[in-house]
Amino acid sequence: MDNPEFMSAQPAETSAAPSLPWRDALKVYLEPATLRMLALGFSAGLPLLLVLGTLSFRLREAGIDRTTIGYLSWVGLAYGFKWVWAPLVDRLPLPPLTTLLGRRRGWLLLAQGVVIAGLVGMALNDPRQGLAPLIWCALLVAFGSATQDIALDAFRIESAETRKQAALAAAYQTGYRLAMIWAGAGVLWVAAWAEVAPAAGATGAAAYQNGAWKTAYLVMAASMAVGVLTVLLSPEPVRRVLPKARNAAEWLQGVLIEPFADFIRRYKWQAALILSLIAIYRISDVVMGIMANPFYVDMGFTKDEVATVSKIYGVVMTLAGAFVGGVLSMRLGVMRVLMLGAVLSAASNLLFAWLASRGHDLTALIAVVSADNLAGGIASAAFIAYLSSLTNISYSATQYALFSSLMLLLPKFIAGYSGAFVDSHGYAQFFTATAFLGVPVLLLVALAARITTTKAPAGRQ
Repeated sequence: MDNPEFMSAQPAETSAAPSLPWRDALKVYLEPATLRMLALGFSAGLPLLLVLGTLSFRLREAGIDRTTIGYLSWVGLAYGFKWVWAPLVDRLPLPPLTTLLGRRRGWLLLAQGVVIAGLVGMALNDPRQGLAPLIWCALLVAFGSATQDIALDAFRIESAETRKQAALAAAYQTGYRLAMIWAGAGVLWVAAWAEVAPAAGATGAAAYQNGAWKTAYLVMAASMAVGVLTVLLSPEPVRRVLPKARNAAEWLQGVLIEPFADFIRRYKWQAALILSLIAIYRISDVVMGIMANPFYVDMGFTKDEVATVSKIYGVVMTLAGAFVGGVLSMRLGVMRVLMLGAVLSAASNLLFAWLASRGHDLTALIAVVSADNLAGGIASAAFIAYLSSLTNISYSATQYALFSSLMLLLPKFIAGYSGAFVDSHGYAQFFTATAFLGVPVLLLVALAARITTTKAPAGRQ
């Protein structure tokens, strides 16, 4: 960080847009800090689908019913409670990792090791022989992934000044989305490639080949090497020297209470509005996402078809969305792009409702996945920049973990019932309902755009 100070010093703007020239806005994407965030974003995005969307595809193929798949998505609630241990990641040293790598990189490397171990465990377990071992390994992956997110968010926020956070967020989101393509489409390609000819007449769950999924998940575990190498080769952000606590009570005050008290102190009653927006901004996408892969299976799309569409068409639109979202946030301001992203995210769910009426239509799948990825890239880049602008650098890991946890908690809880809803009402009604979940978001974005804050006094802790 060039000038360590409150990230909240420049919250999402409400009137005047930034006047940064287009050339300077684009050059930031070639800076080392931005390129590092591209690789680390890949490491952060890889585990998510492997314990959610991709896992739901695998379980549906193995014959697990949709209602059970929906409930098992609650594994993702680990991301919603990461604020509980975020203060430890923010302040607790990990000898000897902290000594060798620094506080942020030490926690990153430990978390990545946990993710790799969990993915190997998921590879070695067959869901047909019992779900419990597979789910415990998925929980391990989710815990390690959530811990990596805590450390990585702090690493990103501390790696560049406030005006560059939108670009870092866009690079992070690009890497994250590339990883989600690899963990969503790539894993299907690998599993399809590893399959052997099924027994004559075998269909549905009888044609399920766990050996192919074992190979695919082992490849995913090996792909975490991208993040591991980036951590080992990256510089540690400039360490902020914090005063030592005089006793245990003072340490607990600084680690557990002060990060949350600081946010309330800065935003007062407006904190409730901000937290409400954070809690539901991505609700349409998150609730819908759990049933997307079971939907593809039930519509008769093959692994190769889903993988090809996601890789060739989806990735182009995702990269375009993340890039456009980052540049527009720097040029026009975060709140305007935040509103645009909210509208597009809800509207793209209606396209899935239309797709449900088309059956096995590959052209329609290409169009819907492309539009959905474009909307998601724009919304996510702006949202990450918005969350980053709210944090105090003294508590960056803890406060950002609180925000990103809150973002997932309610949507993932509701998503647990998605399978039961589909079983009762069908896919078209489900996707339409998830689109309408995004309507309150528009009102909250409009209200949040009116919030203004000023810099905290220099030296305030």
